[in-house]
Amino acid sequence: MAVSADNAVHRHKTVPEMKRGKKKHLTLDKLKSSTWIIVRTVLIIGLSYIILYPILLKISIAFKHKTDIYDPTVMLIPRNVTLENFQYVMETMNYFKVVWNSFVLSGSTMLLTTAACALAGYGFARFTFKGRNVLFALVILTILVPPQTIMVPTYINYRDFDFFGIIGLFNNGSGINLIGSYWPFMISSVTGMGVKAGLFIFIFRQFFKGFPKEIEEAALVDGAGVFKTFFRIMLPNAVPAIITVMLFSFVWQWNDVFFTTMFLDNASVMSTQLQTVGATIAHKLSTSVGGGVGAVDPFYVSMLVNTSILLAILPLIILYLFVQRHFVESVERTGIVG
Repeated sequence: MAVSADNAVHRHKTVPEMKRGKKKHLTLDKLKSSTWIIVRTVLIIGLSYIILYPILLKISIAFKHKTDIYDPTVMLIPRNVTLENFQYVMETMNYFKVVWNSFVLSGSTMLLTTAACALAGYGFARFTFKGRNVLFALVILTILVPPQTIMVPTYINYRDFDFFGIIGLFNNGSGINLIGSYWPFMISSVTGMGVKAGLFIFIFRQFFKGFPKEIEEAALVDGAGVFKTFFRIMLPNAVPAIITVMLFSFVWQWNDVFFTTMFLDNASVMSTQLQTVGATIAHKLSTSVGGGVGAVDPFYVSMLVNTSILLAILPLIILYLFVQRHFVESVERTGIVG
């Protein structure tokens, strides 16, 4: 009886202590949670500012008047808001024509690159053949090798293009000049050598490797061939990878300056009708401002270039607003990180 009484007294004394311990534990959990929320919010705001600041700066510069450049009191908010910069840039660039050309080129290469890379990725993922690992290593190598290292042979190849000597048989032994047209972009896309094509092949390969082999085996039992299995079964289930590759391909081709200036800039009379946004900003706008050496105001040129860049990325921003949800879901399902 004495022992049970002591136990009862002990239990009676420890109940308040247990409550205080639980309250202390809950307080610590709330403190940790609140601290993490604050840290996360600060990180998100900081990263968002770093990402959005260049765009906000270009918006501020684009709406400034020329006199605001030399006003030290004007920072981000213009004192004299004007649309003269937009008007001048749009007239100089022939903006709507250039944007249409960019849509045509980017859209065409997007479709061709997606089709070619999907076939290549499916082949690397599902077929076993001699030298497969070596070929895939070379594909990965195309991601690492800068395009500037193969600029000269690439240009010469399309300047005197001859498909295994066949074209030369009908053209007096010489190839045809494809510079000044969209053909170099189309041929590169079809052959899986377009902008960042190695990365797209890698994405499709990793995506198709995750498919159960039983699906293909069932299709083969039902009499479906390799191409029928690919187009009827594998490709419809690869929508996330397709959307990811299409969006990346479109954006990178739209923003490309290196290949567009190499294939289209000052190539022929026709090339002036094929100028894209990147090539126009890189050459046409900078050479048309001021009219001569020594007569150009570098601050004014910088203002116009910033305005042109803002106009160039405007279609991409509009596109992102419509495909944001599909793009995020596709990236998550394809497993792209970093």
